[in-house]
Amino acid sequence: MLILGIESATAQVGCALGGHEGVLASAHSARNRRHAESLVPSIEFVCAQAQVELSDLGAIAVDVGPGLFTGLRVGIATAKAIAQTLRIPVIPIGSLDLLAFPARFSDRVIAAVVDARRGEVFSALYRQVPGGVQRTTEPRVGSPEDLVAELQSTGEDVLVVGDGALRYQNELRSLVRVEVCAHGISSPSARDLVLLAHHHALREEWVQPRDVAPTYLRGPDAEINWQTRDGVASPIAEADRGR
Repeated sequence: MLILGIESATAQVGCALGGHEGVLASAHSARNRRHAESLVPSIEFVCAQAQVELSDLGAIAVDVGPGLFTGLRVGIATAKAIAQTLRIPVIPIGSLDLLAFPARFSDRVIAAVVDARRGEVFSALYRQVPGGVQRTTEPRVGSPEDLVAELQSTGEDVLVVGDGALRYQNELRSLVRVEVCAHGISSPSARDLVLLAHHHALREEWVQPRDVAPTYLRGPDAEINWQTRDGVASPIAEADRGR
């Protein structure tokens, strides 16, 4: 089964094509965070590189978050539109699961951390299991200080990955048993999305397009700004500023 993976939960936009033979083609871009403008040309590019038509696809995989509101909305809407048109299922996978997956060979606790902006992070903890990783805590949103306290309370060696780890690495490196992965695992990867989705597809773990829902963990910035600023600032401008 050929799977198209769509990744847009963070500042990076990416897509990849693959199946049982592995990843055939992929493209990633983090330029100016223009998710809507970048995604469709990227899909066209990977299809051309792999010499695949959209009609050849058997499923769409998409990152459902947590992540940046605008990016999630673009990626999920695109995935649902393609899947509905082709009448194929969708495989939803979380951004924190994608971040932890490349660190699956570590015998330490793995903390996947996404920069949520506004002084917060999205995070979850994982452990190595045969063939991958297993999430041991539910995804949450909190301050860097909350994350530091949680990692300290584990009493174990921890490997921290993701752009949230890089942004708050000074705070995290104050912990003796914590290592921040400074290179290679900063954003969820569309390549990893396709690899993980293939395992789900073998078990027929998919949903219909209408049942795909994002994991936001908090309201969009536009909502928050109406509530906290009494409409003084434009909610759209504030939301875009945080993306």
